[in-house]
Amino acid sequence: MRVQLWSAAFALLCLFLSSCQRPSSQARQEADTPRTEIVESVPRSAAPSSPAVDNEPGSSASAGAHSPASPAQPTTSFPEPPSGLVAVKSRRKEGGLDPRTVNNPYISGFAYQINWVDIEPVQGKPDWSKLDALFAAAESARKWVRLVVIPGYFAPPWAVDGAKSETFSVQYGLYQGQDLNLPMPWDGVYLAHWFAFLKELSGRYQRSPAFRLIAAAGPTSVSDELTMPHAPAELKIWQRNSYTPRRFLEAWQRVFQTYAAYFPNQYVTLTVGQGLPLNDQGRVDHAEPARTREAVSEQARSILGHRFVLMNQDLHAGPKEHEETDLVRNYAGRAITALQMRCGSQDQVGSKAMGAEGDPPLALRRSIALGMQPSSAGQHVSFLEIQEPDILAAPMQPVLRDAAALFERKQ
Repeated sequence: MRVQLWSAAFALLCLFLSSCQRPSSQARQEADTPRTEIVESVPRSAAPSSPAVDNEPGSSASAGAHSPASPAQPTTSFPEPPSGLVAVKSRRKEGGLDPRTVNNPYISGFAYQINWVDIEPVQGKPDWSKLDALFAAAESARKWVRLVVIPGYFAPPWAVDGAKSETFSVQYGLYQGQDLNLPMPWDGVYLAHWFAFLKELSGRYQRSPAFRLIAAAGPTSVSDELTMPHAPAELKIWQRNSYTPRRFLEAWQRVFQTYAAYFPNQYVTLTVGQGLPLNDQGRVDHAEPARTREAVSEQARSILGHRFVLMNQDLHAGPKEHEETDLVRNYAGRAITALQMRCGSQDQVGSKAMGAEGDPPLALRRSIALGMQPSSAGQHVSFLEIQEPDILAAPMQPVLRDAAALFERKQ
């Protein structure tokens, strides 16, 4: 896959990332107002057979030999690429999207994250009410949605029953430090259930005019980021389970094939993050995370084509800027790119992390300026995701107005 000329340039951007060990404060969102169905739900029994996934180390099964049956059909015209400011709602705040967020004139769309277990705690009985409310609000406001359904640690127990799994400490976010069960990224039982769920999700929402993007996930852990627990003791667990980059890449390839087939009307985001420093011989190799990240990104671009979106979710102007932000920002102009703010800036801790302790408007303004720096091709990212508390605060409205104008000038 690396014979393409563009992969060499991408590799140069990725190779310096292998030492990054950042925590992320990415949050998952919830909404809870019911609405009527957009598209008739596809029953679980109608889901096609999922792509076969190798459970045995050393299997020679081809990563591209299987693809989802009966893919969803695309609409006659593909939606325009996403652009502008996007509101991210934290799951720490109960309830649906705030009407002020929905109607904010500077906001183009919503990034909505939800755990798979919160949709389908019981197999075959999904509760679509939160997503129904989300799409109803977005359609009414004529804005778009980036949907992030999170499996991994947050797969329902029934989906992991019979799958190979291990207990790890959650790396970051709301559940940081808790010991949770994580299915092996390539496990066939786990991925078969996940692909069947994606089929139902597609049948219900993929034709909604508000449904612009979906995050690729599956061989993931705490979020949609390409991250796995990687403390020294945890690397031994991965070695015991015969982890290799090859098995990880094969699982991701099947995931991209599934998303390409089931969501023909959507762009698909891949969120870069820290990979595992283990090579195909099972030995610790600190150059491996960059190689794996590059290979997964190449797979996504090859399979998804113009629908591929590369993003990072740790934008901030405070100390300890992470190289993944530079990677995505410098890739603008060669693919659709996006950045999400690391956190909100409404308290002392947040404003300090975002670049101006005690001054939330300045902190957000500085972080936006950093994220909108042009690439060597003179292009900036396609959209920026901002935490909802910063969208709601009155002093932030001039900051949002000025940021939205940057995207208008791009167009």
